[in-house]
Amino acid sequence: MTENEFLEALKELGIEVTNEKLNQLNKYYELLVEWNEKINLTAITEKKDVYLKHFYDSLTLAKVIDLNSISAFADVGTGAGFPGIVIKIFFPDINITLIDSLNKRIEFLKIVIKELKLDKIEVVASRAEELKEREKYEVVTARAVANLHILLEMLVPLSSKYVILMKGEAKEELENTANLYKELNIKLVSKEEFLLPIENSKRTLLKYEKLGKTNVKYPRNFGQMKKKPL
Repeated sequence: MTENEFLEALKELGIEVTNEKLNQLNKYYELLVEWNEKINLTAITEKKDVYLKHFYDSLTLAKVIDLNSISAFADVGTGAGFPGIVIKIFFPDINITLIDSLNKRIEFLKIVIKELKLDKIEVVASRAEELKEREKYEVVTARAVANLHILLEMLVPLSSKYVILMKGEAKEELENTANLYKELNIKLVSKEEFLLPIENSKRTLLKYEKLGKTNVKYPRNFGQMKKKPL
C-alpha cells in the first residue's frame, strides 16, 4: 500500500489525515524498522506492507465504532503498538493504555511515545489476566493474540462498555459461544467481515457489548482458561 493508497483508504473510513499525522506515522515506521533489528517486533518491515497490514489494519476499528466518541481505550497484547499507537496518532483526544507482558516491547513503546510527542497515553507491563483494574476502559481491544474464548475472558473484566476483537477468519472460533456469553454477561452486537485492500486477506471485527458487571471470579489464570475454556 503506497502512501496515496493509504490516504484514499482512510477517506473511505471517514478518517481525517493531516501532514502532522503523516509525519508521525513515518517516524513511527522508521523507529519500527530501526528497533526491529535489535528486538523481534514484527516480521513485516517493507514500508508498503507496514502501511497496509499494520497502519491501515489498525484503523479499520473505525468500521465498528465511532472513535471520536471514546475517552478511555486499552490495547491488550499491543506488541509493537498495533492498533493502539496508530489510533492515538489519528485520534489524539483518546486516553490510551498499551498493555504488553514483554519488557523489551515496553521499552520500544516508550521510545515511540517520546519521539512522536504523544500525550494521554500510558504503557503497562503486565499480562491481561493479572491486571487489577476492572471496568476501567470504555473500549478494550486485542489484535489476534489468542483464541476468542481466552481473549474474551481476559478482556471483558477490563471493559465498561465494549470489547472489540480484531481477527482474520473467525467462523470456527464463533461456534459454541452461548455459555461464554452468558458467563461473561456480554452479547455480540456486530460482526464486520471484509477484505484487506490490495492483498484481499480476510479480516473480522467482533464487537461485544457488556450487559452488566463481570463476575469477580473472571478472569481465571491462563492455565485454567486454556485447559477449560468457558
